[in-house]
Amino acid sequence: MVDRIWSYAPEFNHPDTRELTGYTVEATDGTIGQVDRQADDSGMRHLIVDTGVWVFGKSVLVPVGVVAGIDTQERKITVVCTREEIKSAPRFRTDRETLDPEYLARVGSYYRNLPPRQSA
Repeated sequence: MVDRIWSYAPEFNHPDTRELTGYTVEATDGTIGQVDRQADDSGMRHLIVDTGVWVFGKSVLVPVGVVAGIDTQERKITVVCTREEIKSAPRFRTDRETLDPEYLARVGSYYRNLPPRQSA
């Protein structure tokens, strides 16, 4: 069984083949930052988002299962989370963590346990 938190919803028609670097990422309550890079480490697709000054110049790892929309015209990705929920996720420190099964399990568990969202 595929873990949905690490997979795009079927309606996005294989966005993993698109280059999303540079896209703006929007939470339900404001901008998070820009996609610095996208990854598919061990089938665990995620975006590394540069938050700029919002989280003190840090990056966050966001599983693609929380992506609610991809607008290629506007170069914008929307997610079903709030800014605070993303800020409270397990902290991303180095690229080595994208290969750490324990870290990725913590991230997946965190996002899976967020309150469900209503579709717009």
